[in-house]
Amino acid sequence: MKIVVTDAQTVFDDLVSSDVLRGLGDVTEYGLLKYDEVAEKIADADVVVCNKTLLDAHTLRLAKNLKYIGLFATGYNNIDIEYCREKHIAVCNAGSYSTNAVAQHTFALILEAYNKTSRYDKFVHDGMWKRSATFSPFVYPLNELAGKTLGIVGLGAIGTAVAKIALAFEMRVIACNRSKKHMEGVEMVSFDELLRQSDIVSVHCPLNVDSQDMFDKTAFSKMKRNALFVNTARGGVVVEKDLFDALENGVIGAAAVDALRVEPMEEDCVLMNAKNCVMTPHIAWAPVETRQRLMGIVADNIRNYFAGNPTNWVNEW
Repeated sequence: MKIVVTDAQTVFDDLVSSDVLRGLGDVTEYGLLKYDEVAEKIADADVVVCNKTLLDAHTLRLAKNLKYIGLFATGYNNIDIEYCREKHIAVCNAGSYSTNAVAQHTFALILEAYNKTSRYDKFVHDGMWKRSATFSPFVYPLNELAGKTLGIVGLGAIGTAVAKIALAFEMRVIACNRSKKHMEGVEMVSFDELLRQSDIVSVHCPLNVDSQDMFDKTAFSKMKRNALFVNTARGGVVVEKDLFDALENGVIGAAAVDALRVEPMEEDCVLMNAKNCVMTPHIAWAPVETRQRLMGIVADNIRNYFAGNPTNWVNEW
């Protein structure tokens, strides 16, 4: 079985390798194929494994032997699902591998906003503590999480994990979700009510037609003026210019984002110079243990599909 990995450098490094895939077939790795290179490189593949490579009718047109596409991701909006179903190319994703990692990173961003750790670290390393008149200089205001209201948009696996952490911090937790959900300690509310009540709004919904551009000028205008907006989901749920304007004009207090509409970040990305905006480069999902777990799921998906017992099959026919 010929297995082609189209964007290996988005997952592999010196600590995480493709060794588990090599037990399943002949593996060819490409660091990061450009769109126009994909069709030729996967032409004789039985299996393609990718993270964000766009696999559509154009890039798949030469892959006559292709039976299976495996994703190093939960989301599969980069795959033409209908084309694959028509051609009987199975598509399997990797669900739930990064739940704890993303929840952890969400709170890393929240704690940075509330405790200003990086700012105080810089203050110390710039020599300012040495010149301080008091033992604890109040340079940047700090706030407690206890008693604050966290609004979670999307109470799936990650949203639920975030809610558990918030409850441990003695926060009030409210949530909205497309389908009916129940979690002890969490109050389900409408989207508008969540925006109005939350001190922190954290996004954990998938990117789809319902969530595209969900956070726009109108949404930000309904939030508290000191609210923190956190997005560790997908960049497409946010209208970035509207977020920039909301921050610049004091419509909301701050933002912390781990995903943008275009990645890597574009040279002219409007959020680059936004006020009170902390950004990380889409790495919430990427701890070493998480990527190792991911590789096991991807390999198991391939193994199970060809054994006649598919797992995580998203375009089943």
